[in-house]
Formats: sequence, C-alpha cells, structure tokens
Amino acid sequence: MVDLLERKLVFVTGKGGVGKTTIAAALAWLAADRGKRTLVCEVDDKGNLADFFETAPTRFEEREIAPRLWAMSMDTEASLKQYLSLQLKLPLVARIGPLAKMFDFVASAAPGVKEIVTVGKLCWEVKEEHYDLIIVDASASGHIVSQLAAPQAINQLVQVGLVRQQTGWMLDILDDPATTGLVVVATPAEMPVNETLELTARLHEETKVDLAAVVVNRVLPELFGRGEEEVFDRLATPEGEERLDALVGGATASLMDAARLTVTMRRARTEHLETLRDAIDPSVPLLYLPYLFFRSHGLRATHQLADALSAELGY
Repeated sequence: MVDLLERKLVFVTGKGGVGKTTIAAALAWLAADRGKRTLVCEVDDKGNLADFFETAPTRFEEREIAPRLWAMSMDTEASLKQYLSLQLKLPLVARIGPLAKMFDFVASAAPGVKEIVTVGKLCWEVKEEHYDLIIVDASASGHIVSQLAAPQAINQLVQVGLVRQQTGWMLDILDDPATTGLVVVATPAEMPVNETLELTARLHEETKVDLAAVVVNRVLPELFGRGEEEVFDRLATPEGEERLDALVGGATASLMDAARLTVTMRRARTEHLETLRDAIDPSVPLLYLPYLFFRSHGLRATHQLADALSAELGY
C-alpha cells in the first residue's frame, strides 16, 4: 500500500454530516506539519473549510494560510478561464464572456463537462508539481464517483483531438494509485456505514481510482468495560442508590442512567464498526478518530484530529 501522504492527490468524501471537511482539514494540516508543501481545495462553494483554520474565506486563487499550507475553493468559471489562457493562449479578458455562456450551455447538455473542469484544475496542479500534496474536500459520496469518472467517460466518447489529449493525461494521474487516492469518511452508524460500502463498490466498478483509506470519525471512547457494567447492575437497587446518594450528595439515579446510556451507545456503534471492518478489503487502512466534544470546529479541533491521524498512520 502507498502511504497516504506520499501520494500527490487525495480526494476526501463521505455522506453529508460525517465530517469530511474536518478530515480534509486535519489531513492537510498533518501533511504541512510533516514538511510537505500542501494545497487544500474546497470543491463546494458553499462550504466552510476556512472555519477549520480560523482564516478568511477561501477563493479560487491559492493563499498561504500557514507554513507550507495553501488553501483555495473551486470556481468552475475561473477554472475555465485559466484553462483557456494556458491551453489556448487566450487572454483572460478577451472573449471570455461568450465562451463562458457557451460553456454553461455545453455543460448543461453534456454531463461530465463541469466535472472535467474541476478535476482538470486539480490534475493540472499535480502535473505542474506546484505542491507536494493536494487534499481535496470533495463532493459528497453521492456525487464523487461521477466526478472521478468524468474524464474516462469523455475519453471513451471522443477518440481524437484536443479533448482526447486532455482527458488522457488526467487519467494517467487519476488512475495511478501511487499518485491519486480516495479517502472515504464514515461514522459508526448504520446509514453512513451502508453508504460507505455502496460507494467503495461503485468506485471499484466505475473508476480506476484507488481507495486509499476509510476514516471512521467520531468514535466514542470505551469508558466502561464488562466489569463496570456488572457493578452498575449490582448498585441498581433502592438500597444501593441510597448509599451512593449519601456518598456523592445525590443524583445517583441520573449518573447511573448516563453510564448505561454510554455503554449502550458504544456497543451499538461497535456493531456498525464490525460490519464495516468485515466488508472492507483488509489491505485498505481503516483509521479511527475520536469524538471531539466541541461546540464548533476551529483550529484547536483541527490540531487534535491531525494528531490522532498521525497516531493512526503510525507517524
């Protein structure tokens, strides 16, 4: 297996709400902290990647937000302008208005065109070796496969010409497991686990992009073992609760209920983890990250998850 941070392009995806942006931010911070010139790119223009670094909103133009760490957000129109300027030697201002309108028309009629512009920008950064590693806060799991498969789909439709040439070098980058990988983020719950398994199956069937890792986010700590549960049961009597109330000053019943709830939640989540572990190829790293009991995800949370990722990856 290729080390996750030794690749050049890593897409991070997952079901909405599982924390894919959190993991993308933590991966980017870890890579930069390990000395890699890292670009983290947010594909969703309504995302909040900047919050995780406590910095100003990101834009299409890359901006250094920490030592060896740059951030940007994807803009398909700006990406198209850059492509026309670089590939067709067209001035950025001249005739871009009509071409942009034409692009919107073609993109609406031909699925995959906008995806090509997005993926193409990221692959171009890899090709030009501007960064050691590019981390992509990618589309949610319901859309990522079509995004990654777009170059292959267009490559099969167009046999000759400039478009064929462009998709060809993109595929060389996307299909190389030493260069590109996909990280899928899940939480230990039924729907995220099922969606992760569906996604990994589609990824294998519809693309050649390598599954680099599965990250299980928000794993609850094991506060109580079987022995403590037996103690809870023995104390769960009127006499036992009365004696505990005298020792701790009341609220024993509430504390016992909270302890039982913690055990139940941990056990239920463990079952989903086992389902995921049994279904995923054993060669794919399965990384566990703790539940952070923070009200908001800022730089402190990003640092803590980066440290947890570092430990899971064995750094």
